[in-house]
Amino acid sequence: MPIPRIKDRARQLVDALPDDATWEDLEYQIYVRRNLERGLKSLADGEKTLSSKEVLEHFGLSDTP
Repeated sequence: MPIPRIKDRARQLVDALPDDATWEDLEYQIYVRRNLERGLKSLADGEKTLSSKEVLEHFGLSDTP
């Protein structure tokens, strides 16, 4: 299966937005998509990943309410 081109993926993002979406909504969707793809690539490349607990500790947060 061929990898979708950037333009095709961008169209999919735009088409999935509600009719009253703002530029900020689109920017957020692009941001999320880009970071998810980066994370998946890092994982596939065998780069070190952090657990949820490690991320929370890094930011001084707790996983308990």
